[in-house]
Amino acid sequence: MAADELAAIVRMVPFAGHLGFEITAIARDRVVVEVELLPEHCTAGGTAHGGFLMTLADFAGAVGAFQVLPDGAKGTTTSDSKTNMIGAAPAGSRLVATSELVHAGRRTSVWTTRVHVGSKLISLTTQTQMVL
Repeated sequence: MAADELAAIVRMVPFAGHLGFEITAIARDRVVVEVELLPEHCTAGGTAHGGFLMTLADFAGAVGAFQVLPDGAKGTTTSDSKTNMIGAAPAGSRLVATSELVHAGRRTSVWTTRVHVGSKLISLTTQTQMVL
């Protein structure tokens, strides 16, 4: 997919665009979203806020879920999400969220998203996306 097509997907979710998310790879079973971690995305300690990490993972999984929607589906929404915070990412870091398909069914899809800074794992999210 061309860069302008990937940017159009981000624009479909205004909040993702506001946060600076960039889709850098997309396939039926894998999505990669990147973002620069700005100070306003951080806690008082200058590291990534858990809510920001969860938002990044949720967006990556939702984009993936759109790739596996069954015929006739109108969209997708998150029905369940669990995030483990593993490590700290300081402001200025480049976060890379890789979301991978675990299951695609008629009513749901399940995705795992790992957020890294380089080779360091920052968070791990498992989410279920419901078919609308």
